[in-house]
Amino acid sequence: MVRSVTPEQITSDWLSSVLDADVAECGTERIGDGLVGLNLRVALRSGAGVPDSVVIKLPSPDETSRATGVALRNYEREVKFYEHIASTVDIRVPHCHHGHWDETTGDFVLVLDDMAPAEQGDQIAGCSVEIARRAIIELARLHGPRWNDETLFDHEFLTRRTAAGDGDQLAALWAMFLPGFSATYASYLDDESDQMLRAFGPRVADWVEGAAGPLTVTHGDYRLDNLLFATPAGGPPVTAVDWQTPGHGSPINDVAYFCGAGLLPEDRRAAERDLLDEYRRALAGHGVDVDAEWLWTQYRRQAFGGVIMAVVASQVVGGSDRSEAMFAAMATRHLRHCVDLDSLDVIG
Repeated sequence: MVRSVTPEQITSDWLSSVLDADVAECGTERIGDGLVGLNLRVALRSGAGVPDSVVIKLPSPDETSRATGVALRNYEREVKFYEHIASTVDIRVPHCHHGHWDETTGDFVLVLDDMAPAEQGDQIAGCSVEIARRAIIELARLHGPRWNDETLFDHEFLTRRTAAGDGDQLAALWAMFLPGFSATYASYLDDESDQMLRAFGPRVADWVEGAAGPLTVTHGDYRLDNLLFATPAGGPPVTAVDWQTPGHGSPINDVAYFCGAGLLPEDRRAAERDLLDEYRRALAGHGVDVDAEWLWTQYRRQAFGGVIMAVVASQVVGGSDRSEAMFAAMATRHLRHCVDLDSLDVIG
């Protein structure tokens, strides 16, 4: 069995065994700014049937980020998503040539199709309404095929917040990480956003325990940095990558999470109702009928998912100037989203 490797072990012999062909590796470069993993583009020379390049995903070289990836089962979940879920949903993902997760060390490797010339979105810059529309329609291709599918409970590796005590557990994490988050990011927040942050803290457990509605496959971190978009040179319209937090939960969390941080606030306010209508129409293509007012209420409620991600995730990965700028953008936009939508009123 071909097992997980370090970057230094990615050789022509290893690639030949993975791709079942005589392959010569002819160049490796790091791509993206993965905070929990290391992404490499490897150019290849070979005969027919072998791609010109592949993307190889490995654990982060940063020890803090690697420890987070192992402890939170991110590496395990991503490999198992490609093994068990990817072929059962319609969302576009890269073809997986090889995946392995080492149960002993927690390390992993994935060898995926290189989607170039498609390019990664930019979480810090945000996106246009048209790009958001593409991303939201693509989400329906993830959620629709397995909407309320009871067999998803058979996949233990999917993240869930449905067990007794999950609310208290998340509330404890919030209390643990909020001081560190505030020390770095409070200066980025306006007064209304700061008040929202503090008002939500005592309601975290209520937010978790009061969740209701249909369940389906979720991405868990559906944002611009984890999406690839077509360029003038080509590529599919949207490809979703970084499946380290696949879940079995509320589909609307993915929708609110993307809109909350992907769009600049003024664009989001103008477009979010129309984007939800696009999402409903796309779900209908999978035989899923969603009430518009229910969807709007859930969207308001689930806006807090991005706030939780900003507070917790910012404290468990290695820091850099880029990561601080990204989490600052996420925190300010997600909190403004909650302010704009009066999200506290619908926690229940």
